[in-house]
Amino acid sequence: MENVTAHEAFLCLGSNVGDRRAELLGAEQALTEKGVTIDTRSSIYETEPVGLEDQSWFLNRVVRVQTDRDPLDLLTVCKDVERAAGRVPTVRNGPRVLDIDILLYDELTFDSPRLTVPHPSMHARRFVLIPLLEIAADVTEPSTGTKYADILNRLDEGKQVLKSIPNGS
Repeated sequence: MENVTAHEAFLCLGSNVGDRRAELLGAEQALTEKGVTIDTRSSIYETEPVGLEDQSWFLNRVVRVQTDRDPLDLLTVCKDVERAAGRVPTVRNGPRVLDIDILLYDELTFDSPRLTVPHPSMHARRFVLIPLLEIAADVTEPSTGTKYADILNRLDEGKQVLKSIPNGS
């Protein structure tokens, strides 16, 4: 029997089109069906859009997963789940039925044309850091060791992040 090493990753799920809560829960189910084990979920947060302001608010959640997939294969799974949910390319930061971002993968720093880990914008986004810290209060930035809680404490982007649905489903 082959010894498979499980890797820990944090994913941010978001939706601002259609039944947003159903999209998040459907994404979790689809990830599970593709062999990605979700072991911890943050609450679901109602969040103000970042970038393109003239659109509906998002529901966002961060999940901690265990996977035997490498980072690029995990990205492929995430993009497949987005497409299956009906996501089509539109304007950058525009409305989307589902968005799945890889935030962290083990203690890895990784940069390729398709994927950068840690996610390059996460340090500037309250809608990512608040749910991340809810489920992993001591998580640190891999290359510097800086606690994301300290990064959040210094962040003043001015966007609202409101707890919408308690932890769990």
